[in-house]
Amino acid sequence: MADRCTWCGTDPLYVEYHDSEWGMPEYDPRALWEKLVLDGFQAGLSWITILRKRDAFRTEFDDFDPARVALWDDDRVARALENPGIIRHRGKIEATVQGARHYLRIEADRGFAPWLWSFVGGQPVQTDRPDMASVPTETDASRAMAKALKAEGFTFCGPVIVYAFMQATGMVNDHIVTCHRHGPVRALSAG
Repeated sequence: MADRCTWCGTDPLYVEYHDSEWGMPEYDPRALWEKLVLDGFQAGLSWITILRKRDAFRTEFDDFDPARVALWDDDRVARALENPGIIRHRGKIEATVQGARHYLRIEADRGFAPWLWSFVGGQPVQTDRPDMASVPTETDASRAMAKALKAEGFTFCGPVIVYAFMQATGMVNDHIVTCHRHGPVRALSAG
């Protein structure tokens, strides 16, 4: 059995997510927006809950196509609220619609991905954390990104949510040093 970060436990879905996705540098703007939205939906819940519902989220939110979600009206929001496959939280659903509109503006003005990656200098931050207890829940960079996102009109993006997003999208390599993914993820940044 491979050594891995303990947060994923033994649930096969969680282990697969940890081993193949979490911490991998993501530069696709649409994929970054999807992960930011899903991290916002996670607020107050566990990430495994979101993973189990991710396919339903993708179906409901038009495969996280910001141009399509930005066009949602009250009737479309109401329809989403009836879907038991997703988290039926009006505020989070409405925040997703507004976030799609903000995403489109930022993408047109300066590029969503380059803008987000600018908070870590354009490349993944490498850490050497010995155990999960040494992993912070927020950092100066996540506080700065959260503040900037809020200034752009996004919601459900406080510094803790944003740090989880940064970890998930590989902006920060927070695989602990004994995890079998720490070295391979670090190598993705070597240039």
